[in-house]
Amino acid sequence: MMDVILHIYDVTNSGSDKTNNTILQINKIFKDGIGLGGIFHSAVQVYGDDEWSFGFCEQGTGVFSCPSGKNPMYTYRESLTLGKTNLSIFKVNQILRELSREWPGSSYDLLARNCNHFCDELCERLGVLKLPGWVNRFANAGDTAMEVAGSTALRLRQAKTEIVSASKVAYRFLLGVTNNVKTDLESPSNSNREGGSPRFQATWLKNIITNGAKPSTSSEAVNQNGVVPQPPI
Repeated sequence: MMDVILHIYDVTNSGSDKTNNTILQINKIFKDGIGLGGIFHSAVQVYGDDEWSFGFCEQGTGVFSCPSGKNPMYTYRESLTLGKTNLSIFKVNQILRELSREWPGSSYDLLARNCNHFCDELCERLGVLKLPGWVNRFANAGDTAMEVAGSTALRLRQAKTEIVSASKVAYRFLLGVTNNVKTDLESPSNSNREGGSPRFQATWLKNIITNGAKPSTSSEAVNQNGVVPQPPI
């Protein structure tokens, strides 16, 4: 059995001292202060002195290794033991080769496919605990926000379609009212019909707007007698 160790770094490779210091402050407040999370890079060590992680590159695999706890791109923070793997060094090397093929550098995504996601998958294959939630919480929150935004956009498109459909029904209704104006004026008794009353018309249109009620055909909007039926209450 071999220990599986997670090495965690503060992400300080922005190229700007001001930005790097801001990230350090964010991590200090949100991780050290309230235990929520932060902006971190992670890598997994198992068998040997190297750690394994994932990053962006235009060609080839994004999986790489370096001496444990000594990645020069970031500021080392801490290490956690996630458990012991029962796998042999031969099997672990096989897993790393598989992951190298499955994780090309061009597939890197800050929110959905970053170094922490890679370490999660490696740990799962090694049969140990996944990363603590706080390590990748900011990315997961961002990814969830993107999903919510996409879902909201879909709901807005659906609502737009329903509004357009309702507008068409309203147009047919108003067109029928316009065509019957002359008849209604010439026949006072017709003006008292339920379908022609202003009160009913207002209620019917309100129901369309409120409930999205819309007949599928024009025949549902006007019955055989030429009267618009009153929607159920």
